[in-house]
Amino acid sequence: MDLDGTLTNTQKVITPQTMKALTAAQEAGVRLVLASGRPTYGIMPLVKQLDMARHGGFVLSYNGGNIIDCQSGETIFRQELPHNMVEPLYQATKSRGVTLLTYGNNAILTEDADDPYIAIEAKINNMPIQHVDNFVEAVSHPITKCLSTAEPNRLAVVEKEMQQQFGSQLSIYRSAPYFLEIVAPGIDKAQSLQRLLGHLHLTKEEMITCGDGFNDLSMIRYAGLGVAMGNAETEVKRNADFVTLGNDEDGIAYVVRKFILGHNTLRLAMHRSYWRLKWRAHKAEKQLSA
Repeated sequence: MDLDGTLTNTQKVITPQTMKALTAAQEAGVRLVLASGRPTYGIMPLVKQLDMARHGGFVLSYNGGNIIDCQSGETIFRQELPHNMVEPLYQATKSRGVTLLTYGNNAILTEDADDPYIAIEAKINNMPIQHVDNFVEAVSHPITKCLSTAEPNRLAVVEKEMQQQFGSQLSIYRSAPYFLEIVAPGIDKAQSLQRLLGHLHLTKEEMITCGDGFNDLSMIRYAGLGVAMGNAETEVKRNADFVTLGNDEDGIAYVVRKFILGHNTLRLAMHRSYWRLKWRAHKAEKQLSA
């Protein structure tokens, strides 16, 4: 699951009904994976709330740049942003008049501490904003992600420009209309889920993914059952196998009840087979259209 706009409601909390459904799913043997653009620090309170360490869940932070086993605390995978890209990235955002931030010592580092979109990021992750005079000099430590912020229409243009400028050197895509994620090449939620599934000896047909934002597209396309929230971006809904209720309507609880708790063992096995066949047909259709 994605977090903001998916697992949590507009108040950024897990509702009682969603908590009840996810607890029941874990007790039935389902493993939860929280897949978010948030830094690890901003995800861990939800991990504790869901008791994922006891149930063997996993965290994909920084859009999959980091994978953590909640039970053992082991880092299964980590891909840092190439350090030699920090300065050209800073110059690229500076020349376009958009804000740039990263993370360090459980704080947000930026030259633009008064940016209203950075205030949103700070609130989401419950992290303080630390002003730095020189971003490039301040980022002397290894980092997994940078985030650029701007008014949505402006950022949509910047996204395309920077994708063209940096090509295969970086992965650049929006997670929200006003957040532009900047990570190492080859990093997105689908590719990191693929790594996790290999670690667990599971297949994508055995996985349900739920999300609402642009950065959820890859994992929704990838999973055996890709679910878009009722409040999801239109493009996300178009690419989903199923559209659930919104995040203020316990959309995650609805998915759990419909596709997991609502089935006995035989029906669940039949359901998995159905989605496996559907996924294969979907892939074949894509290949033919290509």
